[in-house]
Amino acid sequence: MTHATTTAPDTVPLLAVAGLRKTYRLPGGGRLTAADDVSFTVPRGGSLGIVGESGSGKSTVARTLVGLVRPDRGTVAVDGTDRTPGRRGRARRDRLVRAREIQMVFQDPYVSLDPRLTARQCLRVALRLHGHPAKDPHIESLLDQVGLGSREADARPHALSGGQRQRLAIARALAVRPRILVLDEAVAALDVSVQAQILQLLAEIRRDTGVALVFVSHDLSVVQHITDETLVMRRGTVVEQGPTGRVLTDPEHAYTRLLLASVPRKGWDPAAASGAGRTAVPVPEV
Repeated sequence: MTHATTTAPDTVPLLAVAGLRKTYRLPGGGRLTAADDVSFTVPRGGSLGIVGESGSGKSTVARTLVGLVRPDRGTVAVDGTDRTPGRRGRARRDRLVRAREIQMVFQDPYVSLDPRLTARQCLRVALRLHGHPAKDPHIESLLDQVGLGSREADARPHALSGGQRQRLAIARALAVRPRILVLDEAVAALDVSVQAQILQLLAEIRRDTGVALVFVSHDLSVVQHITDETLVMRRGTVVEQGPTGRVLTDPEHAYTRLLLASVPRKGWDPAAASGAGRTAVPVPEV
């Protein structure tokens, strides 16, 4: 599968997010700032990790990219074209244009998949929604691309394993040949061995199609294996960003160091990680 050639200059990033801000009204009054002046870029075929603890605002940013959240201010541009949710109206045509450029894979595929449809029917519906001919050869190639065979193609979500359901969710997202794939904790609910399989699959898809990845996760070990750049969020703000290798081995911000100290590993000292809990304020996941 290949993506259409862009006409934008190479100097223009594929995805450019500038000054995103989003607040939510809390029950009983007051407001929660989920994202405050969040900015980053992703080059064509690039891979960005957005990490942080629960309540850091990373999921709000992910949902803004695909149009599920309308920011209070800031912009989202694809190839230099403004795709900010709400900026161009809420017409169905505009939503479909954004969806053809940016697709999302959620943490729990069982919730996002229609339980009445087989895997093949799920892909056929996605293709028809975006005006593509729902030809079986294309559907079969999508299923093959994510490692699903004929038995899985005729199965409904309840008959698939967690890893197979996530593979189907990825195939559905790829059906319209998006430029950008946003993955919000896409492997968090899977066993470690299945996580490794899905991460390898995503790496192969990125290599073969040139799709850019925005990988949202609390798991730094996962981000290490799938991203080129990493952005660290805390309480709605970006506290550090840079090449993943540098951020994870030589972090500049104290909060990033606390996140790294919280990852269990050989010789891990729980006392060193306890500071992460003291610095965190429990807030709802946003």
